[in-house]
Amino acid sequence: MVDKGRTDKIKGKVKELAGKATSDREQEQEGKLEQARGEAKKKRDQQEKGKGSGTR
Repeated sequence: MVDKGRTDKIKGKVKELAGKATSDREQEQEGKLEQARGEAKKKRDQQEKGKGSGTR
């Protein structure tokens, strides 16, 4: 299973670096946003796993 958010973080980093290389600030910002989206997915997944393992 692919780590939730990992692909978003990788794609975002590629976009960010491409934006920096071409001096395209918009693409650079899109990359940073996509990385943040990936991090949020990762944290949400970790919280969901934590809720499922608690005692009732």
